Amino acid sequence: MIRKSLFAVLFLTILAVAVSAQVPAASPQPPAAPKPAPPAPKTHLKVGQPAPEFNLPATDGKTYKLSDFKNKKNVVLAIYVLAFTGG
Repeated sequence: MIRKSLFAVLFLTILAVAVSAQVPAASPQPPAAPKPAPPAPKTHLKVGQPAPEFNLPATDGKTYKLSDFKNKKNVVLAIYVLAFTGG
C-alpha cells in the first residue's frame, strides 16, 4: 500500500514537471518608447550677445570662469555627455 502511494506521488511529480516544461514562455514585452528629450532651456540671449559669466569645474580639479578667458581670440565650450560613463 505504501509502495503504491509512493509510486503515485512520484508519478504525479514527474507528470507535473513534464507539463510545466511544456508551457510556452511568456513572450518578451516590446521595449518602451524612449522618452522625448527635455526642451532646451530658455534664454534671453540673442545671436551675437556675449555669454553671461559662469564657473565650471574641469577634469583637472580646477574651476574655471568665463572671465578667465577674456580678451582671448576664441573660447570653445565642449561638453561630453557620456564621458567616462561607459555609454
